[in-house]
Amino acid sequence: MENSLFNIIALTLIPGVGDINAKKLIAYCGGVDLIFKEKEANLQKIPGIGPALAKSVANTRLLKRAEEEVEFILKHNITPLFYLQDNYPRRLKGIEDAPVLMYYKGQANLNAERIIGIVGTRKNTEYGKEITEQIVHHYQGSGALILSGMAYGIDVAAHKAALNNQLPTVGVLAHGLDRIYPSTHRAVAEKMVNNGGLLCEFMSGTNPDRENFPKRNRIVAGLSDALIVVEAAITGGALITAEIANSYNKDVFAVPGRVGDEFSEGCNRLIFSNKANLITSGADVDYFMGWEEKIEKKNKQTSLFIDLTPDEQKLVEMLKSDSELTIDALAIKAGIPMSKTASALMTLELNGVIRGLPGKRYKLI
Repeated sequence: MENSLFNIIALTLIPGVGDINAKKLIAYCGGVDLIFKEKEANLQKIPGIGPALAKSVANTRLLKRAEEEVEFILKHNITPLFYLQDNYPRRLKGIEDAPVLMYYKGQANLNAERIIGIVGTRKNTEYGKEITEQIVHHYQGSGALILSGMAYGIDVAAHKAALNNQLPTVGVLAHGLDRIYPSTHRAVAEKMVNNGGLLCEFMSGTNPDRENFPKRNRIVAGLSDALIVVEAAITGGALITAEIANSYNKDVFAVPGRVGDEFSEGCNRLIFSNKANLITSGADVDYFMGWEEKIEKKNKQTSLFIDLTPDEQKLVEMLKSDSELTIDALAIKAGIPMSKTASALMTLELNGVIRGLPGKRYKLI
């Protein structure tokens, strides 16, 4: 299956195609290059395409513009990320409306073990900035990648905090890689290229137009393992990103704020509507994500298995078979009275063998 960069870029330029139909065209035709060789009559038969889009495929001006973009990519050491190639971020591959093609300039691994998205208002308070810095500092030395949208406020605070803590940080842009918006963040962006990167789905020459920001937000949501909203009004980009993350079944977290404060309303609403877990620190995120495990805990667990009581051993065996169980289910399956089950679980948790989860559920560490 041939997929030349010229034709991949040209495909993204076809007016009205979009990412979902672009993937459909590739699937039906058997490759990007074959789309431009297919007869117009056959293209019209593809669901969702129709006569207008089929006719647009034959537009030779698209290939000319694509050629110019390839020159820009080569000149500025930009990496194109096509969704069928190995270098495309794996977290986005299962998302239907993820970009067919993205442009990346940087050093960070977009498939890092942990990617933490941090978003919020452009008009942050000093409290919001401090909380952002504390959360990012918590991950110093962990290798976690900090992701945000390069906007004023919480976004750039997260990027700066990551740089200060020697953490890779990637900014997702709502425009092409030939510019930085806002321009006051250019110095930060230059540092990020060397310790992180800049990512977008837009060709050079693309302005930061209003409609591009929700597109940017879906990439932030899709790439994040954990999306944290620090401060946000009841409407705005941070709330849109949280909604998208929820639709992708991502874990969303929000820092609560004082009742009545404009830029606490969004976070408080997310928590109230069960669209985000309440957190006040990076440790809270670790707890919900199951990121608390440490090598020393694992070593401790190994030695503890020698000294388990019969009841504790039964409970551990139950959790080996089922990744998570409630205290009721454990008591019934193991045939141990509830009081003894609760006592044994407490001992196992204190010794770092198991972890308690919300809803009185437990799992092995």
